[in-house]
Amino acid sequence: MLMELFSFYNVENLFLPDPKPVHKLDPTLSGLRNWDERKYKTKLSRIAHVFQLIKEENGIVPFMIGLCEVSGKKVLEDLVELNPFNTRYGIVHYDSMDERKVDVALLYDKNKIEVVDSEAITFFFETTNENQENYDTTRDVLYSKVKYKGEIVNVFVAHLPSKREKDVNKPKRDFIMNEIRTRILNMVSHTQERVIVCGDFNENPDDENLINLLCDDKQAKMMENPFQELFSARNYSAFHYKSGLLFDQIILSGSFFGEENKLMFQSAEVFSHEKMKSRDKKTGGRPFRTYAGTRYLGGYSDHFPVFVRLKIDN
Repeated sequence: MLMELFSFYNVENLFLPDPKPVHKLDPTLSGLRNWDERKYKTKLSRIAHVFQLIKEENGIVPFMIGLCEVSGKKVLEDLVELNPFNTRYGIVHYDSMDERKVDVALLYDKNKIEVVDSEAITFFFETTNENQENYDTTRDVLYSKVKYKGEIVNVFVAHLPSKREKDVNKPKRDFIMNEIRTRILNMVSHTQERVIVCGDFNENPDDENLINLLCDDKQAKMMENPFQELFSARNYSAFHYKSGLLFDQIILSGSFFGEENKLMFQSAEVFSHEKMKSRDKKTGGRPFRTYAGTRYLGGYSDHFPVFVRLKIDN
């Protein structure tokens, strides 16, 4: 049986090395402490190693990979030069207007995928902060229309505003998710094209926004979220204090679930390989992250990647 993998990974602050500050206490571009060339190259090799581990366990590298918390295209160009990508992967990326300069991106196997179209869906929100402009920005949602074996697949990559300060960002997440849902409704009802939505939604699969995404206006099912079942079974991709979270998800249109289709959903997984786990007694079993506050740990990311297996019917 032939198989493909589609993956999503929050890579935790993938920035280029910071220029040496003029004064010791000057703020850095990355916001990280002592983020130099050595740490940057270690970070790149760690992220590439994740996909090498996925390849070792599954026999293949994902043919499409959604990423978030990347800063600029250069870090992606450096990443795809490494094994197991070996310059075989293309990049879809736009610089967002996010205040921290972190973006989302899509990597794709150039031997399998043709990018037909792409755009950055940008959001502006009014702000009441007197010290800011009269609008606030957040990370873009990346939309790509791709072709695989003659079939069109619409891919959305998102990194929604975080839960912090009593969740002041919830209205922003609601608005962004509604925009994604509206676009999917048009695709599913008018073209019957395949749709994949992946991202760090900063919400779990049982939260209202993720539930609403699954149905059309008549409450007919149009999308399936295989990560609902994983979350119920206490599979987590990240942690906040003692709470396990499954903010990282991949949601697919119903067209991936019919037996008559060329590309069919098989299974979903949170990829939590032992090598990617923290050895610390307090955080054992959790993601081995790059930083804990300002303390450099040298790990992979504070999230585990997720992926779905797709069966190929020739």
